[in-house]
Amino acid sequence: MKTEEELIQFEKQWNKALENNDADEISKFMSPDWIIVGSDGITTKSAFLESVRTGILIHNRMDSDKMTAKIYGNTGIIISRGTSAGTYNGQAFQLYEWSSSTYIKKYRKWQCVSTMVTPANQP
Repeated sequence: MKTEEELIQFEKQWNKALENNDADEISKFMSPDWIIVGSDGITTKSAFLESVRTGILIHNRMDSDKMTAKIYGNTGIIISRGTSAGTYNGQAFQLYEWSSSTYIKKYRKWQCVSTMVTPANQP
């Protein structure tokens, strides 16, 4: 399997873990210092996982209709466009967004170090 395809499959598995709302499984895809950046600012790995564990954040959909990967040595970048849906603090959400995730490969395993999301226009 090409390295780009390997990274895309890794991202798809992470999306499934998010849909399953399994904080321990989600954590396996993230580096210890992972962050996500969105319109509300920066959220750390620990804060994100705590919101999943406590049910503050529940995903019921996490998929992409466009995804590309680029590999630079032990660094990979995935740019994707898709839907993130579920509830946050009991309020339903459905976001169509672009995301950019940066990965590093250590000990033959990919881990995401940073994700940034921004709203996307529907095609």
